[in-house]
Amino acid sequence: MSTRAEALPAAPASGRPPTDWKSPDMVARVKRRYRSETIFRFIGLAALVFAVGFLALLLATMLRSGLSGFVQTQVKVSVELDPTLLELGSDRSGQALLNADYLSAYARGLRESLGPAGPDIASANGWTALREMVMADPTLLGRTVEIWVPARSAFDQYAKVGIDPDIPPELAPVSSEQIAAFERLSEQGRIRTSLNRTLLFSGDSTTPEAAGIWGAFIGSLLTIAVTLALAFPVGVLSAVYLEEFAPRNRLTDFIEVSINNLAAVPSIIFGLLGLAVFLNTMGLPRSAPLVGGLTLALMTLPVIVIAARAAIKSVPPSIRDAALGIGASRLQTVFEHVVPLALPGILTGTIIGVARALGETAPLLMIGMRAFIVDAPRSITDPATVLPVQIFLWSDNVDRGFVEKTSAAILVLLVLLLLINGVAIYLRNKFEQKW
Repeated sequence: MSTRAEALPAAPASGRPPTDWKSPDMVARVKRRYRSETIFRFIGLAALVFAVGFLALLLATMLRSGLSGFVQTQVKVSVELDPTLLELGSDRSGQALLNADYLSAYARGLRESLGPAGPDIASANGWTALREMVMADPTLLGRTVEIWVPARSAFDQYAKVGIDPDIPPELAPVSSEQIAAFERLSEQGRIRTSLNRTLLFSGDSTTPEAAGIWGAFIGSLLTIAVTLALAFPVGVLSAVYLEEFAPRNRLTDFIEVSINNLAAVPSIIFGLLGLAVFLNTMGLPRSAPLVGGLTLALMTLPVIVIAARAAIKSVPPSIRDAALGIGASRLQTVFEHVVPLALPGILTGTIIGVARALGETAPLLMIGMRAFIVDAPRSITDPATVLPVQIFLWSDNVDRGFVEKTSAAILVLLVLLLLINGVAIYLRNKFEQKW
């Protein structure tokens, strides 16, 4: 007698016959399932390729238009620092050197070293470099110095891309005589191409060759610092209270719904709120990083609260039970155990919210942060602008030099946003807990 019981097919509980997986009907159904799965995977892959393709097209367009903005054509000018021409007497104090007539000496140097076409080729703002040299070393007075100054925007574009054949000669930004003079100076070694330090370390200007993003960059940092200093502690503490301490009633339900709705409100509404409250009611200085930071903090606060609540909720209840079980108070449990474990998610949500605020333009336009700022702000109450607004202002200018500067500034903003998101990814990976 066999010790192994014969395997008999079990009768279905419902009384129906067992499924025949080899029947033509079941084979057709399985094929349809596999076909649907294949189609879904193809659609998902096509959507991903489509999105990546558009992103690559955007980056390629920005790189093609903006990379040339990081280099600049410069002209070497010889200038005689005659104290008489500079209208300097015996006074050599810092204030006297600052107020000297460098423009006359610079204009004379353009004509003598570059010829009659010199004022048309070299930037009219080159005298500022002359002033910086004298301020740094007053012993240069009475001597002839050579300085490299930016070429005018039209010649900078000519050196990079040449003359557009579609533009009639009478409408070209540079004449054939000026081009001949430019080429002659190039043969003499008075023309060079170098890193555009003006773009990176100068403020705004009415001329594209002298315009830079430094003032807007510092303004962005100050504005984001104010935003982070206000939104992070208020948002995290609000999330902790709502998630761990607040009673469940109609009031807290209303607050939660309001926070979720505020996260979806268009940013320009927060700009109107900042205009009405901070400027018209409180009388804070217009176009200042303080007001910009307060406005962006209002916009970022709901995002931080939602992200922090989700991170706190993800902490296992056993952590709370264990802390309470060994005698910790509710406050100790939350701030010494729950919040540290939720910190990676809190930081990630905060940095993503700040990155979003960094790219906002509409609310800052509403509070007047579109002023023409030459010098970088030194405090949160000084007049300032930010990178997105600076890009917006430059994009309205039809000068080809400003079009190039706009694309270059966009690249700088993209790099800054990538760095911020990279920090978020690093913090998430560093502090993430596996449960």
